[in-house]
Amino acid sequence: MLNLKQIQQLITYDTEQNNDVIVEQLASDVVLINQISQHIIHSGGKRLRPLLLMLVARALNYQGQAHTKAAAIIEFIHTATLLHDDVVDESDMRRGKQTANNVFGNAASVLTGDFLYSRAFQMMVELNEISIMQILADATNKIAEGEVLQLLNCHNPNVTEDGYMQVIYCKTAKLFEAACDVASIIAKANSIEKQALHNYGMNLGNAFQIADDILDYISDVDTLGKNIGDDLTEGKTTLPVIYALRNANNTDANLIRNAIEQGHHPQMDKIINIIKQSGAIEYAIGKAQDAAQKAIDAIENLAHSSYKEALIALAHIAVERTH
Repeated sequence: MLNLKQIQQLITYDTEQNNDVIVEQLASDVVLINQISQHIIHSGGKRLRPLLLMLVARALNYQGQAHTKAAAIIEFIHTATLLHDDVVDESDMRRGKQTANNVFGNAASVLTGDFLYSRAFQMMVELNEISIMQILADATNKIAEGEVLQLLNCHNPNVTEDGYMQVIYCKTAKLFEAACDVASIIAKANSIEKQALHNYGMNLGNAFQIADDILDYISDVDTLGKNIGDDLTEGKTTLPVIYALRNANNTDANLIRNAIEQGHHPQMDKIINIIKQSGAIEYAIGKAQDAAQKAIDAIENLAHSSYKEALIALAHIAVERTH
């Protein structure tokens, strides 16, 4: 199975073109915008979403270059959400580095996020394809809904698994799904291919986010690039927590509930250990693997190519990664 580096090498030329578009479109006469944009764009992210869009386009035998601009749009939307996310969550670390809001302040980060959103929409217009604009406009709106839902769920120990899945679909899977949808339009896929790749993107995004929420409990700060237990400290009721609350004894469940309601808790290490011992990690891993398999199954009938193999490998990587 291909690893991430091999997948990236498969589309080296496309990635270089995408990088050129990103650098060109980030340019602003406002120095602070340039500084913040460069800080987050070059902070060590894997750029999975633009990678996904370009792989899907090539898997559909697309021979043009419009997909590299579309991939930059996807990355700008994602980057804008990160800037806003870190302000809302009061995060100070991402990918092992200081967050932009920690370096430049909340106001500058929020406004630069707005700049990236608006730049993304300028670029959408340049693609001159109304269906792409509709997909990305809907995705951007859905992501915002997801962030608000997550805010409403914050410090709420009564979030259900269905409620959790709704949040991760909106805030994460929707953009994976949109990347696949946009690539399908650019490559002029038929209706069966479009639906297959739509389902692939949705399930890949779900698998990725569930795995991300698991890492908050089983990784370490050097590997993950952020503080372990941040989600619980921020009062986020993710899938491992939901499972632990369902299956822990009353004493342990009450302790977890207190941690969610209070955020910073003096017995956080003990609470994390309770979650681990409840079987929550194994349960969540199973759910992530199920979603990844659904993604793989969705593209079963896609024409065989090295790009299809890369998409299959990406589904495995989404749940097996360590950061």
